[in-house]
Amino acid sequence: MKTGLSNICKPKFRILDDPQIEHIHQAVLRILDDVGVRVNHPEALDLLDGHGARVLDDNLVQFSSDLIEDAIASAPSNLVIYNRNKIPVMELGGRRSYFGTGTDLPKTVDLATREIRDTRADDIITSTIISDALPNIDFIGSYGLPRDVPAGLHYIRCFQMEAENSVKPIFFTAGSEEDLAVIWEMACVIAGGPAAMAEHPFLISYNEPTSPLAHSKEALGKLMFCAKNRIPVNYAPALLAGSTGPVTLAGALVVAVAEALSGLVIHQLTSKGAPISSGVAATTMDMLQATVSYTSPEFRLTHSACADLFHHYGLPVWGTAGCSDSQYPDLQTGAEYGFTLLNAALDGANLIHDCGYLGQGFVASPELIIFADEAIGMVKRYMRGFEIDSEHMALDVIKQVGPGGNFLQEKHTLDFFMKEHWQPGIFNRQNLANWIKDGQKKIDDKLLEKAREILNAHQPEPLAADIKNELDSIWEGVSTARKYRK
Repeated sequence: MKTGLSNICKPKFRILDDPQIEHIHQAVLRILDDVGVRVNHPEALDLLDGHGARVLDDNLVQFSSDLIEDAIASAPSNLVIYNRNKIPVMELGGRRSYFGTGTDLPKTVDLATREIRDTRADDIITSTIISDALPNIDFIGSYGLPRDVPAGLHYIRCFQMEAENSVKPIFFTAGSEEDLAVIWEMACVIAGGPAAMAEHPFLISYNEPTSPLAHSKEALGKLMFCAKNRIPVNYAPALLAGSTGPVTLAGALVVAVAEALSGLVIHQLTSKGAPISSGVAATTMDMLQATVSYTSPEFRLTHSACADLFHHYGLPVWGTAGCSDSQYPDLQTGAEYGFTLLNAALDGANLIHDCGYLGQGFVASPELIIFADEAIGMVKRYMRGFEIDSEHMALDVIKQVGPGGNFLQEKHTLDFFMKEHWQPGIFNRQNLANWIKDGQKKIDDKLLEKAREILNAHQPEPLAADIKNELDSIWEGVSTARKYRK
């Protein structure tokens, strides 16, 4: 007899109910219809004009609700992302969550000196090797902006270094459509051609509009290039509540979602069914410090509301977590990492980046990637929940042991201990005596030891020599050409 009882008990979280979702969605549609967005790209304007959007003066475009709803309907609800070896490793959609590192960090905490310095090319390799070795880092972010790579070429160079030092999917940025085309060329060399790359994509392009309510020529050029070539793209606004968006959370959310959905329309009109994920980063501006907060409770509230909206739309959801406003690895960092990682997982965000962030997105720390991996492992175990079938409720075992007994010697304990209970790799569970005996190692010490251990012992799967040589040839060609460009 069916009882309707599920054997799996999992954490459930939602911030918006159905009427609230509809209320916000209608507000977004009203903004797109009455106010519109500025579209600074001739091809995109022609495309919109040809499909019924109202193209007004000064590149202002207004959207009917039908255009929005059609784009939502045509966009895929699930994106399968592969690793470099054509093995599916991420299915973006539903409430499945995957975690990775961040992008575009100009500063790095040096592993040897503990000083904050300019990011270098070797930091990209270091962070990639560490991320490749860690079980809970699902994808590789483009990490930093190395100062020792010629200006305007760092995005291309970073992608090459990441592809050479990890098999995991790459979440990358590109400075221009021209950069994107070079990165795509490299990716196709690795995959075995454009068709193979489109069939087994191992990369996701990160791109964003310009808040409030504008799409730059550069952003749309990259967005449409991705659509035409079936490159998975994440197109997500990153506004500042109180600066580039309304100070109120509901107002900031409405503006950001309007930007995301208008971008979705352009993307889907360019190539119906092309792979895309989206979301909203409605970060808050600290008016006293004139800084952006990555971990404010207000940002996390809009993050949760955005996830509810995009789950309602049936679209893959981007998010951010594993980051801190602190300028240095400290207690604040730990609190903010734990808060944001658990929040993002409970939101059911699919593509969660920024693990390893410090300093409002300006400072990176290789050791904090390891810290994030440990915390993600804890979060993933929590989100897995537990089973409540007869075997797991252990009624027979309880009866056998009886009052006053213990379960240490039971086969049931042996069978389920490792399956049921998460075991930390870095976090300390020793008693005081054993901790003192083992040298009183703090988490900082363990993270540095682990980083050095990985860098000394982990050997990422290398690219085939002929493929690496071809990537080197592409790099030499583009770097030489731009060096002599007037």
